[in-house]
Amino acid sequence: MRLEWTLPAFEDIQEAGRYIALDDPRAASRMAERVREAVEYLVDQPNIGRPGRMQGTRELVISGTPFIAVYWVRGDVVQILRLLHHARQWP
Repeated sequence: MRLEWTLPAFEDIQEAGRYIALDDPRAASRMAERVREAVEYLVDQPNIGRPGRMQGTRELVISGTPFIAVYWVRGDVVQILRLLHHARQWP
C-alpha cells in the first residue's frame, strides 16, 4: 500500500503546525512528527482506525495529539482526507 495526502489534509497539518509554533516551535515539530508516524502506520495496518462518520471513511485518533486523521482506503492507496482537531465538528 502507499500513502497519499489530499491538499485539504496537507493544509490542515500546515495550519496546525503554524498555530502551535506561535507558542512553541519545538512542540509544533513534535506534533507534526507524531502525525506523520501515525499515518505512515496505516500503510501496514489500513483498517486500524475506527469506522468514520462519513460513509466509506475511517478515523485514526492520533495518540499524544488532539488530532484525528480522516482517511479512506481505495485499492492499494490509503488517502488522508483531513486532519481535524478532536473538538471540531465533523462532518
